[in-house]
Amino acid sequence: MARAPVMAAGGIVLRRGPVPLVAVVRQRKRNEWVLPKGKLDDGETPKEAAHREVLEETGHDVAVHEFLGTLVYQSGGRSKVVHFWRMEADGGPVRKLMNDIKAVDWLALDDAIARLSREYERAFLTQIGPIALAAAGLAQSPPQEPMQSADDIDAALQTLTPAEAASVDELRHGLLQKVKAWLRGEA
Repeated sequence: MARAPVMAAGGIVLRRGPVPLVAVVRQRKRNEWVLPKGKLDDGETPKEAAHREVLEETGHDVAVHEFLGTLVYQSGGRSKVVHFWRMEADGGPVRKLMNDIKAVDWLALDDAIARLSREYERAFLTQIGPIALAAAGLAQSPPQEPMQSADDIDAALQTLTPAEAASVDELRHGLLQKVKAWLRGEA
């Protein structure tokens, strides 16, 4: 049976200026540059967790705006599901960084993408960063690509090996169970 995914939340944190800046944080333990995010505490909504985690990891109190998307990846043998919101920081830090974080850098979007240590976060920010900037009124909206149809997705799934297909089915089942429990208020 699949283990339940780890639920987490974070932010694409922007700072206004002549060039809009995006926050990236350096983890102390792995010495990697990542987007600010972290696990949900018991009884905490994803949006509440995102606000708390960004405050702890960047030191900045932020205004939380619209939901931007979800990033799912494998971490420690489990799926990690991270929900992201657009956030804006105004002024300087209001608290010290948590011990797990070594540094915060504020970079132009392309530089923030290049700084990130993990390929899946670079890909996510490449897609979501321009949308966040546009939503903040800081850039043009990116051209919209047509959505994939269910037939396109089914065709892509047919190309998987049996092991890959089993992994996808296991992930779907685990996520579905977690979402159902979450909607019932059990998670």
